[in-house]
Amino acid sequence: MVDTRFHRFAGPFPIGQILDALGQGALLAQPVDLLITGVAELELAGAGELALAAQSDYSEDLRNTAASAVLVTPALRDLVPAGCLAIVLDKPHPLFAAILDHLYPDDTRAVLAAGREDLPEPLIERDVTLGANVVIGRGVEIGRGTVIGANTVIGAGVTIGRNCVIAGNCSIDCAHLGNEVVLHAGVRIGTEGFGWLDHGRTNRKVPQLGRVLIQDRVEIGANSTIDRGALGDTMIGEGTKIDNLVQIGHNCRIGRNCLIAAMSGLAGSTIVEDSVLMGGGSGTAGHMTIGRGSVVHGRAAVTKDWPAGSKLAGAPAQDIRDFWREIATMRKLSKGEKR
Repeated sequence: MVDTRFHRFAGPFPIGQILDALGQGALLAQPVDLLITGVAELELAGAGELALAAQSDYSEDLRNTAASAVLVTPALRDLVPAGCLAIVLDKPHPLFAAILDHLYPDDTRAVLAAGREDLPEPLIERDVTLGANVVIGRGVEIGRGTVIGANTVIGAGVTIGRNCVIAGNCSIDCAHLGNEVVLHAGVRIGTEGFGWLDHGRTNRKVPQLGRVLIQDRVEIGANSTIDRGALGDTMIGEGTKIDNLVQIGHNCRIGRNCLIAAMSGLAGSTIVEDSVLMGGGSGTAGHMTIGRGSVVHGRAAVTKDWPAGSKLAGAPAQDIRDFWREIATMRKLSKGEKR
């Protein structure tokens, strides 16, 4: 469910009222007395919540969802559980985005959640050091022993654990940080993810209503950016270290004790399991998994799932033995037959 510490909910509303307001009332064959109390991903949705199933990849989660209503394509209609209201249309994603805007209006998603008068005053424990010009939003919680550098902005509702070091000129929004987290200068946490519909025509923004969860002892290098999830969470596991100028897209899940070198970029919904090493300038295509203990060499471009213990190189990335075998073959061919 969307965390209302960061994204204020305008509802609840009956589903019919929502659809009528968006000019889609005809999608319900008859009046339905269902109150929508929130929106969530299929696997996390519960009673009163609305979810989306737009692709076959959602099939298993759709079968098991506890959502009260779901926007679904005709091809997936038969997978909707009994007792869950199926709202069927060919292209459900644009309507889902419109519903998100209706329930979580743009004016409540201002930069760093300004104006959240519904949240309490910040809670700052003892021995917290605040540099010059630090801005702290309402509802923020900061644990003892934490140091916040000059000109850093902390958005409403953010929580920061104990003994953290947040350097100057950082911004933190829509995020919960654990203990002993280190953010170097210029880090951006909780920025909007890169999600769009109707590409090349209207480029309609998909609302980004998730969070960033950073566990204990994570360190993030200068000028790196971690986007918040679209509906769920972007997660960085305990003990992981991220170098300078790294981009982590929305809904990525980085495991424990990973190392990600400078200039790397992870597209949305990439899963990096525990103890993975990613070399400088490496990248992923998104919606794929790199298995535990894998090594991704510098400049590699990972485009598909790889099992635990993989060693990858090249673009597109392949097993490093195949990579060097191809390089050796190309060198032989380039030299030609000796006379």
